[in-house]
Amino acid sequence: RIMLTFSVVPSPKVSDTVVEPYNATLSVHQLVENADECMVLDNEALYDICFRTLKLTTPTFGDLNHLISAVMSGVTCCLRFPGQLNADLRKLAVNLIPFPRLHFFMVGFTPLTSRGSQQYRALTVPELTQQMWDAKNMMCAADPRHGRYLTASALFRGRMSTKEVDEQLINVQNKNSSYFVEWIPNNVKSSVCDIPPKGLKMSATFIGNSTAVQEMFKRVSEQFTSMFRRKAFLHWYTGEGM
Repeated sequence: RIMLTFSVVPSPKVSDTVVEPYNATLSVHQLVENADECMVLDNEALYDICFRTLKLTTPTFGDLNHLISAVMSGVTCCLRFPGQLNADLRKLAVNLIPFPRLHFFMVGFTPLTSRGSQQYRALTVPELTQQMWDAKNMMCAADPRHGRYLTASALFRGRMSTKEVDEQLINVQNKNSSYFVEWIPNNVKSSVCDIPPKGLKMSATFIGNSTAVQEMFKRVSEQFTSMFRRKAFLHWYTGEGM
């Protein structure tokens, strides 16, 4: 059995609960120990994607959920549909996790479309690959350019040649070799599923195990410390028997 979680961490700017840092810190322990793979999502990064890429003036939670659902569907599509090169959750785990506790991944999806307005132009594999590695596409407010990739996985959907996919990914690794750790060679896994998402000809889901995810942990830790130092809001937790 593989435990895969999609965890929404508190974002630096968009906050709807004061005690978010407490809840996140308390749950991280469970995620480190008990979850096998954890996809880190972040409301602020999702808002940014809606504002900047999709040009939505007032993104709703429905729009954010639409983005998350695209990633969830992309990660699990190989379990549900036939493909040339399948990747189940166990294969993903084997290829993405160099050390058991380092299972916090940054995810991205291309092509990004707003609900209702699916793109009409067909994308090519090189375009998908380029968009996929773009920092603006990451659904967690941590910049992958501030760290290095331990491993990554590219899950393509649609009719395409696996040869082209492999060439593009090797190309990315050669061009940006400084962003990949040198002690794991060939650290990008690819998979190709034949059935694209509804309304698109091709799509790609990106999962990266990058050291930059520490920015997210640092941020939550700082917010937690500043509240915990003053023992703010603790009575809600001690009152429940903690």
